[in-house]
Amino acid sequence: MTSVKEKMAEVINAQPDDASYDDILRALAFERMVARGLADARNGRVLSDAEMARRIGEWQK
Repeated sequence: MTSVKEKMAEVINAQPDDASYDDILRALAFERMVARGLADARNGRVLSDAEMARRIGEWQK
């Protein structure tokens, strides 16, 4: 299993040499969001399309 530091180093090293600090932070944040979403999906923490549409409808009132 890859450690957090190793995963972060992979993401950073995949950036171009002229990447800005903000570019790297965005890449790290994106990687984290994807990992969290995949973990949620694996653990059944998802909403159906119908439920999401219902919730969005409530927000728009």
